Amino acid sequence: MMRPIVLLTDNDLGDRSLETGWLRDALDAEVVVADCRTTEQVREQIERHRPAAIVTQWAPIDAAAIAAAEDCRVISRIGIGVDMIDLTAAREAGIPVRNVPHYCTEEVATHAVAMALALWRRLPQLDAEVRAGTWAAATHAPHIGRLSEATLGLIGCGRIGTLVGRAFEAWGAKVIVVDPAPANDPWARVELNQLAEEADIISLHAPLLPQTHHVVDTELLWSMPRRPVLVNTSRGGLVDLAAAVEAVTEGRLRGLGLDVFEEEPIAGDHPVRMAPNTLLGPHAAWCSQQALPDLRRGAIDNVIEALGGAR
Repeated sequence: MMRPIVLLTDNDLGDRSLETGWLRDALDAEVVVADCRTTEQVREQIERHRPAAIVTQWAPIDAAAIAAAEDCRVISRIGIGVDMIDLTAAREAGIPVRNVPHYCTEEVATHAVAMALALWRRLPQLDAEVRAGTWAAATHAPHIGRLSEATLGLIGCGRIGTLVGRAFEAWGAKVIVVDPAPANDPWARVELNQLAEEADIISLHAPLLPQTHHVVDTELLWSMPRRPVLVNTSRGGLVDLAAAVEAVTEGRLRGLGLDVFEEEPIAGDHPVRMAPNTLLGPHAAWCSQQALPDLRRGAIDNVIEALGGAR
């Protein structure tokens, strides 16, 4: 029986000896460790090695790559989102696509809440003033409200969004939700224009799909009379970054928290780096000492299960 070939396209999480060891122990697999960044590089590796499984983090798996993957029995994503994989092409080719959906639920929810609270309480401004020698807390009072009188708007309310909603509900905040999926929580479902009109804090927890790309755009930002705090720890493409930077600079947003971007890392001269009342993260909401091994192991377990090895 031939040894299965597993292609590891890319990984920015460190040494891949763990993944290689797990695959060899469970499947006696031949593991190809690549450093793919483009669709052409992925396709070249597939054509050269004819893998039975592909494990990808950020490398794009497009229709051409999938067409070349005639021996592939599973594509596993190191992460939750699968927007870098052509799901339609994979489905038509009969190749299942797996992800690791639960590894960082608590971490991302915690990160979103932390960003929102820091911006709501104006911690970046207070910190900067104290470091500059200013001691004037009372000047901020007109800009800070009680959470018990605030409304949190969730765009997307799966596992992560639900935890965020519960956290703010504990302080007495009202929670409203935009999500077409059936509700598993007690909060009111509203249309996007109503959320924009009523929310004091908006947190995004939706997948990146054609219908959610730039769901927060110039038009929506102009329709937010309460000058909300906006936080995105989900997918960068949900927010029109140029429009958000303009909104926070002009004061139409009271705060902007971004941990994800359409292009990562963001350019050194990008205007968002100079925007006021802004917290930026390097796609770090998932991070914890527990989540990292869970993520890496989960992506490999997908392959082991698909190829019939012992987990």
